[in-house]
Amino acid sequence: MKNNYLASKPRYEILDGLRGVAAILVVCFHLFETYSPGIPYQIINHGYLAVDFFFILSGFVIGYAYDDRLASGKMTTWDFVKRRFIRLHPLVCLGALIGFLLFYFGGGPDFAIMADARWSQLVILLLIALTMIPVPASMDVRGWSETYPLNGATWSLMLEYIANLLYVFFIRRLGKVALGICIAVFALLTLSLTFNLDPFGVFPEEGNYAAYTVIGGWGVDAPQLYIGFTRLLYPFFAGLLLCRIGKFITVKGGFWWCALIIALCQAMPRVGGTDPANFWMNGLYESIAILVIFPLVVAMGAGSKVEGEKSQKICKFLGDLSYPLYITHYPLIYMQMGWKEAHQDAPLEQHILVAISIFCIAIAMAWASFRLYDIPIREWLKNKLFK
Repeated sequence: MKNNYLASKPRYEILDGLRGVAAILVVCFHLFETYSPGIPYQIINHGYLAVDFFFILSGFVIGYAYDDRLASGKMTTWDFVKRRFIRLHPLVCLGALIGFLLFYFGGGPDFAIMADARWSQLVILLLIALTMIPVPASMDVRGWSETYPLNGATWSLMLEYIANLLYVFFIRRLGKVALGICIAVFALLTLSLTFNLDPFGVFPEEGNYAAYTVIGGWGVDAPQLYIGFTRLLYPFFAGLLLCRIGKFITVKGGFWWCALIIALCQAMPRVGGTDPANFWMNGLYESIAILVIFPLVVAMGAGSKVEGEKSQKICKFLGDLSYPLYITHYPLIYMQMGWKEAHQDAPLEQHILVAISIFCIAIAMAWASFRLYDIPIREWLKNKLFK
């Protein structure tokens, strides 16, 4: 029986490719993070800004794909919810399952309470993770107070779900002026993080590791929720407004220029160095990246064309790889951390080989997840949910 699933619109190929570039840099960021003595010393220092870039892309793509269909009645609210579930949830479940299966391979001093974790706890956490319900710090089994301790990267997908629901029930009805007002308010929230202003008193007076940066969002306590929603709101609304305005920038070789900008933004060393008196410089840099550079990159990517068959294939490959890579790679990072702690005396060459191997495994696992799991599961769900 033929289902009533509306065909997807033509894709912005460059934006797909850029999402893949950002995802690969996130993996590299996490691989280097294993050996970092602290945030200011991290190689690919601003790799975490990929999440903010993802949210801008999400707002843009959601507006492009669904604004007119929902407004015209071709798609109902329930149809939208089902489509987003089909797109997002299969890989969320796979990422949780991988984290469950690899849990005890990632032990070590960095995860002080793992040795006390029981299989029954892990099974409960897996079942909860399959529903995307966040867990409190009291249920942590790793020691990092993560919202999803089996697969820490899932926290941003929780916010993506929330953004999607806010969009379909409320945000899509806002006009451009109302969106612009919201964006101005949310930009101030972003600045409150990047300049360590704390207007609502959510951060402790001492030990705010997130000072002058947006890094964070993976917990359910007040500081982490504030960081997470602040990172979500401006980018998502800005991407949506950018789509509705429809004024894009055309650049020859657009994909390569945009990819270079994104790579440089994420690889930028800690601005201002390690002197606390200069931390504000890093806050200024992140503000410019999130509020200005990323929207401009999306405008360039949307307005430019992929030139040549080779570039088209690269963009498609990176776009297909991006989401499965992001959502499945972090359990491998836990393993890398555990191996590093257990082999402190291993030669440098061996640490490098392990890191390269983890990277290659992450790429291969993501591609296999996409081809062998995500595609067939989504097709099956389409046939079941859109009869």
